[in-house]
Amino acid sequence: MTSPNPNITTVNKKILALIEMFSGDNLSDKFQRKANEFVGDSGCEVNFVMTWISPADLFGKREVLAIESVFKSNPHGCLMILSATMDSPQGYKTLKPFLDRGYKVVAVTPDLPFLLKGTAGETWLDEIRSGRRDPGKISLAQNLSNLMRLAYLYKYGGVYLDTDMILLKSFKGLNNIIGAQTLDPSFTNWTRLNNAVLIFDKNHPLLLKFIEEFARTFNGNVWGYNGPYLVSRVAARAAVKEEYNNFTVMRPSAFYPVNWLEIEKFFKVPKTEKESKWVKVKLLQMLRRSYGLHLWNKFSRKFEIEQGSAMWRLVSDHCIICQIGSASSSS
Repeated sequence: MTSPNPNITTVNKKILALIEMFSGDNLSDKFQRKANEFVGDSGCEVNFVMTWISPADLFGKREVLAIESVFKSNPHGCLMILSATMDSPQGYKTLKPFLDRGYKVVAVTPDLPFLLKGTAGETWLDEIRSGRRDPGKISLAQNLSNLMRLAYLYKYGGVYLDTDMILLKSFKGLNNIIGAQTLDPSFTNWTRLNNAVLIFDKNHPLLLKFIEEFARTFNGNVWGYNGPYLVSRVAARAAVKEEYNNFTVMRPSAFYPVNWLEIEKFFKVPKTEKESKWVKVKLLQMLRRSYGLHLWNKFSRKFEIEQGSAMWRLVSDHCIICQIGSASSSS
């Protein structure tokens, strides 16, 4: 019998610590109470939810701007942040400026076993916890976020948003929607979806299919495999299955009007007439067609918002506290 690999043991300790942040009997009662209060608030026109698994001190200006845009565009909306780190005095301090202005925002530590109970995700979590499933090289926190958003929406419904989404208009009236990231050359059919915005009623069967796909095909070594690629795979199959095809795919202009290759142009002041014209046209298109702008933090976190740039104008028009400064994702 071979001795265990000490590196795996170390990784497992980190994994267990991460999972235990979202487990426990005492946690379950508190989470269910807060979640029920949140979804049961008749004053909420739209119920938004985000996840945050990084330390609270990394919830920076970029993320605060995302929250500002939520309430600027949806002043009667409510926002729940599923996060053990933001459910803290430091997190409260970050959210207090919104609470002081009367906006409804709360950070709550999610009970992941409760959210996954009765779904295929329950078995996946047990396998990860016991070491029977390889978590892979990609951050488990990222994949927990991918799963958590699906499980929360299945249990409660609402609008899931990544923390690098800038909302541009009200989401009131949107139901059972996923956004396309790319279209085919004919601009007719989508080729990839994204899970940075998910809008679903609770118990929607497609969400259950997403969770089943996550548990069945989980690959922790390929970025995006359990997120954007996953919703693309399942939605493609769902299009021909009547029992769970009652959803709408919105064109890239709805949530992803600027792709990750071009997002830098929005943070910088145009240097040429061609760049200036491109930005002007894009902004006009967004004004007519877009509900939000995904900032692609994986690529844009290093960019600062230059005064006079398209991002500066957008954020200035969609902020509440409006301390724009050099709003990078980590400052």
